[in-house]
Amino acid sequence: MKKLLIIDDDGALRGMMRMRLSDTYEVFDTEDPEQALALALEKKPDAILLDLMMPKFSGFELCQSFRALTYTSYLPIFVISGQSGAKYKEHCDQLGAAGYFEKPIDFKKLKERLRIELETSRPERRSEVRVRMRVPLRVKGFDASGKAFEELAETENVSSNGFLCSCAQPLLQGTILEVFVAAGGKEHYAGKVRVVRKEAGGAPWQRYGCRFEEKTKDWVLHE
Repeated sequence: MKKLLIIDDDGALRGMMRMRLSDTYEVFDTEDPEQALALALEKKPDAILLDLMMPKFSGFELCQSFRALTYTSYLPIFVISGQSGAKYKEHCDQLGAAGYFEKPIDFKKLKERLRIELETSRPERRSEVRVRMRVPLRVKGFDASGKAFEELAETENVSSNGFLCSCAQPLLQGTILEVFVAAGGKEHYAGKVRVVRKEAGGAPWQRYGCRFEEKTKDWVLHE
């Protein structure tokens, strides 16, 4: 059974969410944002439901904290808020939230979004060690319109088999890119990667999770 972590300072709402979701998921919940980080690492949830307005930490700050940790950086985070989506949704998109639901919650839509998200295979969440490392890259390929492009980029984190980086070009999931590591004034061909994930869909730039299809010895991290 997949696991959900609910973070909300409204006890009645947490109880309702637990009741409505526990038939499908193993549910853990807390009202304490500081405890939430420890719970996420201990219980290893498959997704997080996060309130925006809480004491001590805002949901925005907590979302950034989750994105900074190796394990939780790949967990889908669904924002549950009493605030208007028009006011905060774009900022949540930029932080990489997988969805935004206003209160009162439409549980039918929430369950459907959870189902779709959690059916997507993301083996890199637990199987690989990721290191927060800024690596300058040059990437070549075709954008979402089929136009060839080259762009300088920089990784946010890396593993032996892939990386997360920002890119101004709109890319489709499944796109193959050639990757060159740019260091010391020289470039080294690192291999070909496939775009396996896109984050921050509402931002002028995108963050893409990339996984090597073929790799050379010049990649920065090896098993």
